[in-house]
Amino acid sequence: MQLRVPRLFTVRVMVFSLVLLLAFVLVYPTLHSYLQQQQELAELRAQVDAAQRRNDDLVSDLGRWDDSAYVQAQARERLSFVLPGEKAFRVLDPEAVPDVPAVDAGPSSTVLDEGATQPWYTSVWDSVQLAGTAPTTEPAG
Repeated sequence: MQLRVPRLFTVRVMVFSLVLLLAFVLVYPTLHSYLQQQQELAELRAQVDAAQRRNDDLVSDLGRWDDSAYVQAQARERLSFVLPGEKAFRVLDPEAVPDVPAVDAGPSSTVLDEGATQPWYTSVWDSVQLAGTAPTTEPAG
């Protein structure tokens, strides 16, 4: 009795492998394109959902403007409108305002009322002359 050794690579296995390889080569680009398009489609759907939410927010904001109380509040906040009889106060920068009263820094300059009707360069020249005649203090030392 003779033992028959099975062949690992028969003609059938080689043909089957060749068919599988050919199928893979043909299907892979199509499958890759399909998966890429599915990903793009998911991203576009997410963008559409975000745009729809933004649109809903804008429509609700537009609906708020039909309320006269909202319009009045926006006019007060954005345009600093006040109702007749009210006094408006504006704090420019609360952190920049010192808590202590301002101290007199020295003699004040005297500006004549006629300087307001003079040309600007005359006012500048007068202030330069006035600054030149101001008393100077010598540093302690």
